[in-house]
Amino acid sequence: MSKIIQATDLQLAYKKNEPVIKNTNFAVEAKDFVFLTGKSGSGKSTFLKSLYGELPVSSGKLNVCGFDLESINHKKLNLLRKHIGVIFQDYKLINEWTVEKNVMLPLMIAGYSKQVCQMQAQKLLKHVKLSHKVEKYPLELSGGEQQRVAMARALAHNPVLIIADEPTGNLDDYSSEVIWNLLKSVRQHIGSTIIVATHRIPQTLGIDYKQYFLDEGNIYAVS
Repeated sequence: MSKIIQATDLQLAYKKNEPVIKNTNFAVEAKDFVFLTGKSGSGKSTFLKSLYGELPVSSGKLNVCGFDLESINHKKLNLLRKHIGVIFQDYKLINEWTVEKNVMLPLMIAGYSKQVCQMQAQKLLKHVKLSHKVEKYPLELSGGEQQRVAMARALAHNPVLIIADEPTGNLDDYSSEVIWNLLKSVRQHIGSTIIVATHRIPQTLGIDYKQYFLDEGNIYAVS
């Protein structure tokens, strides 16, 4: 699978005849690190939602990880999501669950044993330098720590594709740098494809990446 994402004449809308994304053509290759930029309200989050089936395709074609989103059923959508890790700006952690259990969630949904879930969660929390917080609850953590938990959760099932929507939008410079370094490490060691919507590309990333700009519902490559 060379192309992880392939959009052809893709149109996305929340209301009929009011497209947010207009007849867009877009492709992402395996192991690409992609930045999607554009002003607030340009449709970045809308486009990302379509990649994991949160927003249905209005018209055109969209293939993600080998699944055609314009004609996908519920069963296949669940299969697709097993290939994807999603990181949100507002973390979307379950406040009533411990840090460890939050990270275990994707594996629990996939039906793995409690022992396997715990082992993977502990391994990932060590990777994001939060081993000492396994029994804490999200609201006992800083914003940067919560985002690192969210990253560990997104990585729990070794996803082919990682989708991150403004992952550092609410974080200070230190926490932001930690998140970018983790994403770089994931791409290097797991080989995941990464697509990030952001207002600001870090200047010290130190890797090759592709940038696309979203404006008035159209996506343009930035050379």
